Amino acid sequence: MYTADPARYDAMPYRRTGRSGLKLPALSLGLWHNFGPDRPARTRRAILHRAFDLGITHFDLANNYGPPPGAAESALGELLKTDFAPHRDELVVSTKAGYLMWPGPYGEWGSRKYLLSSLDQSLRRLGLDHVDVFYSHRFDPETPLEETMGALHSAVQQGKALYVGVSNYSAEQTREAARILGGLGTPLTLHQPRYSMLDRRPESEGLLDALDDLRIGSIAYSPLEQGLLTGRYLDGIPEDSRAAGDSPFLSREAVTEDLVTRLRALNDVAASRGQTLAQLALAWVLRGGRVTSALVGASSARQLEDSVAALDNLDFDSGELALLDKLI
Repeated sequence: MYTADPARYDAMPYRRTGRSGLKLPALSLGLWHNFGPDRPARTRRAILHRAFDLGITHFDLANNYGPPPGAAESALGELLKTDFAPHRDELVVSTKAGYLMWPGPYGEWGSRKYLLSSLDQSLRRLGLDHVDVFYSHRFDPETPLEETMGALHSAVQQGKALYVGVSNYSAEQTREAARILGGLGTPLTLHQPRYSMLDRRPESEGLLDALDDLRIGSIAYSPLEQGLLTGRYLDGIPEDSRAAGDSPFLSREAVTEDLVTRLRALNDVAASRGQTLAQLALAWVLRGGRVTSALVGASSARQLEDSVAALDNLDFDSGELALLDKLI
């Protein structure tokens, strides 16, 4: 029987999401391609328990997470019925729809039919009557944005989602999505972009500026850049690493000699701050408060604890920021 730590809210900082009343922990837990049946149930359970005990109240999913697709939602759903049943109102559970889930013309992208059908399936897997946040997972170039945003609005009107967001939308697409939703009376609350020290496109392409202007929250995914910023690649490619396998998310060719040199230099900066490379990377994403929350995965409770330790030092002086700008 799981008993939550009564001190779980003592240390975790919570940040307001844009202009909404929703507050997210500075670190959120992503149940991505690490939460399917290939991971022992006891390990999944231990990770979720430790996350909640550390004050991580936001569990982020999508319909296609697993593997196989849907498995991560089903795994969380089992624990929501048992261990976390007394704590449902303390949790923020989010899911997304946009990528391929079933065959045919209505199995992916951003049509009203796909988004609302997918949400119904997600709710059944989760065993919930609503999620806290429902996202359009990617922009659909062939469906009018009015239809996609109208589907998100309908999810709120039907009581199946409390807040809505988008992911992988450009700055311009985000501004238009916010305009459409605002006209419908459902604010765009969150954007989930890919953002890390090795991928600064949200800065260079104006997305963070747009989110500031619109007062929309942000939650950065891949802040550790598929493990490149964890310190595992400081001496090349470990044989048991993602890059050494057949992962579609990180190839062996991506780990160049130049990149390893940069990673070693970043690791030196981290050591000077009393942090690991992963902790430095998380602190950098959260610097200055522009990003509401950073999304981390975990293969063990210990790994999660190491990530949370990044929150002990989120401040950077001007010299550190200037040095990091040169390195990344």
